[in-house]
Amino acid sequence: MTISDRRMAEYAFLDGLYRDPYFPDHVVDRGKAVLVRLCARIEAERPADLTALYVLTHAATEEFNALEAEFEAAGSDIETVAREEIAEDFWAIAMAYGFTGADVEELIATRDW
Repeated sequence: MTISDRRMAEYAFLDGLYRDPYFPDHVVDRGKAVLVRLCARIEAERPADLTALYVLTHAATEEFNALEAEFEAAGSDIETVAREEIAEDFWAIAMAYGFTGADVEELIATRDW
């Protein structure tokens, strides 16, 4: 998937997780793909308001929920560092696409991690 927004195309998604050996790169790659798909969906669907954005971010959060088992199988998990890193990237995406009023907790409200 290609991201049109230059800032997001160059953004280092989940950078802190890649730098920490506790988080296996092959699982972090899958998380990064979730965020890239979220950007592509925002660009394609152009949500008109925060409610529409939250529908997209909640779907992406559900994908992260599904990754929890993969992290655990690889001897890792979505713990405090990962939660903060993921939330920060959701926030960066919302800001890049002009949703400055987005609530970071609402962006990832469907999380179970």
